[in-house]
Amino acid sequence: MATGRTHRPATRSRGIPEATVARLPLYLRALTALSERSVPTVSSEELAAAAGVNSAKLRKDFSYLGSYGTRGVGYDVEYLVYQISRELGLTQDWPVVIVGIGNLGAALAGYGGFASRGFRVAALIDADPAMTGKPVAGIPVQHSDELEKIIEEDGVSIGVIATPAGVAQQVCDRLVAAGVTSILNFAPTVLSVPDGVDVRKVDLSIELQILAFHEQRKAGEESNAEADAGAEAETAAAVAPPAPRGTTGGSRKGPDGDVPAVMPA
Repeated sequence: MATGRTHRPATRSRGIPEATVARLPLYLRALTALSERSVPTVSSEELAAAAGVNSAKLRKDFSYLGSYGTRGVGYDVEYLVYQISRELGLTQDWPVVIVGIGNLGAALAGYGGFASRGFRVAALIDADPAMTGKPVAGIPVQHSDELEKIIEEDGVSIGVIATPAGVAQQVCDRLVAAGVTSILNFAPTVLSVPDGVDVRKVDLSIELQILAFHEQRKAGEESNAEADAGAEAETAAAVAPPAPRGTTGGSRKGPDGDVPAVMPA
């Protein structure tokens, strides 16, 4: 099996847009769920709904892969799983090193989704001597002094940074100098990297702040709707025609019984 240092995905050389690449994992997740349920085929509409995109965009994305489905039948689920996995480079072995084994790093080390997607946690690294040798998710933690040696021996090209923000850039520099060309950054800071190094940032606090913004906006819209409804009620009361002279605004007797004080036009 090839390793991450000997082969890289060909998506860029084939001209697949970055926006499409970003959606491929969404399709793969939905397809994997279908595969686990032994669903043989899926329509573009069904798959698009499961992935959270529109069907026209999905068909356009799949055209870059050379997959167009069959009219009246849809897409072959198993073939699409293989095709997207191959395009993303998930049919290979990708050794990954995680640096910073605090609460988050330990949780990442125990995440079962890595192995099932072709990512092998080659090493766990921490600068705290007290952590050295301590098993986390069945993997002994190694001291940060060993970082460069581990990267070279295991052919690591993907690094995960889960350190405090203050040391993240230093760790990043060491990873890049040792040959790592892709970094997943969980530290709450922006990393500076040279050309040819890809960085993906995951900041949970930013995502929560975005959700807080939407919650605040929804609350404001509800308050505005209530205020508008109150204003409309006050306006309606102010412009209502007065009751006919000599009445009390209730009802009066007519030849056919009670008649409303204000008749509709």
